[in-house]
Amino acid sequence: MLNIKIAGMGSYLPDNIVTNDDLAKIVDTSDEWIKSRTGISERRISKGEGTTYMSVMAAKEAIAKAGVSSETIDLIIVSTITQDHFCPSTACQVQEAIGADKAMCFDLSAACSGFVFGLSTAAQYIKTGMCKTALVIGAELLSKLTNWEDRSTCVLLGDGAGAAIIQATEEKGYFDFLCRCDGSKGKYLLCESRPLKNIFVNKDSEHPYIEMDGREIYKFACSVVPEAIEKAVEKCRLKIEDIKYFVLHHANERIIKSVAKRLNVPLQKCYMNIQSYGNTSSASIPIALTEMFNKGLLKKGDTIVIAGFGGGLTYGAGVITI
Repeated sequence: MLNIKIAGMGSYLPDNIVTNDDLAKIVDTSDEWIKSRTGISERRISKGEGTTYMSVMAAKEAIAKAGVSSETIDLIIVSTITQDHFCPSTACQVQEAIGADKAMCFDLSAACSGFVFGLSTAAQYIKTGMCKTALVIGAELLSKLTNWEDRSTCVLLGDGAGAAIIQATEEKGYFDFLCRCDGSKGKYLLCESRPLKNIFVNKDSEHPYIEMDGREIYKFACSVVPEAIEKAVEKCRLKIEDIKYFVLHHANERIIKSVAKRLNVPLQKCYMNIQSYGNTSSASIPIALTEMFNKGLLKKGDTIVIAGFGGGLTYGAGVITI
């Protein structure tokens, strides 16, 4: 079997910055309340950019960083729960925009675990020889699913996109994943789709926005994420101490701190930018990875762990050699 490498990363974030003080003007909250419970100071909120546009911008940066042409991309996977259209898929729209006319394209729905699931899926296509170069995107326009009167959720969420070009390589390294779901807990993070309205039924949506039981999600993440990471690392016959960085989904600073404590790793090894962008769901990990590459934090030969958790409930971890 071939191995896989990350050839290039890219991201896109709207210019519009919304601070905690801005939110305090529309809901009963404060900068201190939000920071102390989430670690978030500000987030980016779209003033017109759609999920497809953000995906395309992130993809173009990843393609440029990888030094590949769009025509060589065999596969495009976009992880999102906030697509601009039910049909065509966001991935097909990205394909048109970047000129990757030879690629198979589809969207994937795994909420905040989506980028991890997307990389894992693309890796199987490459390892089995079905493609050589894949574009994996995590993109969310969460502001359109946000109830701006609910302070328990509106203070958490932001918009953005991140993308990765992955390729087959003969170089030794790790690109292995462990992905799982627990559908019995799906009720703890919900967002209804378009209601059924036809000649027989005329139903209004009762819950048009994201609804979350924060306490249950916290308990779930703090339990399954360390376990998934340990199993993924063990699967590669490595030890936690061999990992240079842990890049977790940015849902809440307290969750990241709890996972670090459970794994007995220094918090400095858990890269965080949640203070600037909030929870961008499936975009959070690729946005963080792009920053890390741009800052020179990731060097060739480094082994990192990525881990996501979210609606479904879904969770997963991957061990990747840069």
